[in-house]
Amino acid sequence: MRVGVECALCLFQRGYSEVLEATEDPELRFKALASLLKMLSENFHRDAIPAVLGTMRERIIKHVTGNPDPLAERRRICNMEAMRLLPIAERMISSEVDCEGRFRRACLCAITGNIMEFNIPGHTFNFNDLHKLVSEAEHDLAIDDIPRAFEEAKRSRLTVYLTDNAGEIAFDTLLIRELKNLGNRVIVAVKGEAVSNDATIEDALQVGLDKVADKVITTGSDMMGLIPSECSREFLEIYEAADLVIAKGMGNAETITEIKIKVPHLLLLRTKCSNVASYFGVERNKNIAKILYPR
Repeated sequence: MRVGVECALCLFQRGYSEVLEATEDPELRFKALASLLKMLSENFHRDAIPAVLGTMRERIIKHVTGNPDPLAERRRICNMEAMRLLPIAERMISSEVDCEGRFRRACLCAITGNIMEFNIPGHTFNFNDLHKLVSEAEHDLAIDDIPRAFEEAKRSRLTVYLTDNAGEIAFDTLLIRELKNLGNRVIVAVKGEAVSNDATIEDALQVGLDKVADKVITTGSDMMGLIPSECSREFLEIYEAADLVIAKGMGNAETITEIKIKVPHLLLLRTKCSNVASYFGVERNKNIAKILYPR
């Protein structure tokens, strides 16, 4: 997925907001924003991938401000709030009598968690709205490949689960449990270093992801999304052995749609920006469960 015109504002706006959180030093703020503008002027072109530019932005902010994790407190709060609401989602899933119904509900809950993202122009969320959003997730589902995903999951022996945001990963535990109930071995990959509000190992431990998955690893990188050349050999060996990949969020969607895949990839995300919505041919603020097959 390539950038759209509207990505220019988003990339800068998110960087500007994060710089303000990363440091209170006016000189460092000026230097970070100048570096960000320079990077965008040199790299913002029609063939650019939003998540790649976003990663370059985050690396600039961390390097210039000296703050390795500007959104650490926000991630912690997201994890706590999501854990508080998790029992509601668990009850919704357990009310389904058959495994396909539970799998579907778990996918919808996992997608709803993807709303937890900061500083996207025009996108806001309130933790108190999550209960309502979970209950309305079916109504907001604009692309529904969940039935096909269920069939793929039944055939899969090893599923690799690529996470996205902190907080959101608490809801991912519900889908991982359903995958396990279908006989899958599930290996979850989080980011190797802090980047924006993407989940790290610390976040995974905070929500108990390690107690649900067979194994939790990192991609070996702070790349937003999936760029194989950025990943560790350990991750790539597991990724390449998978029968099914489940990838959460816009960053993974932006990058995976640009690489050659060897097995089915299920994209689960909320269209929080117009560029992603346009790519999938749906409205903004809709839920997507889209399977990509090797070509």
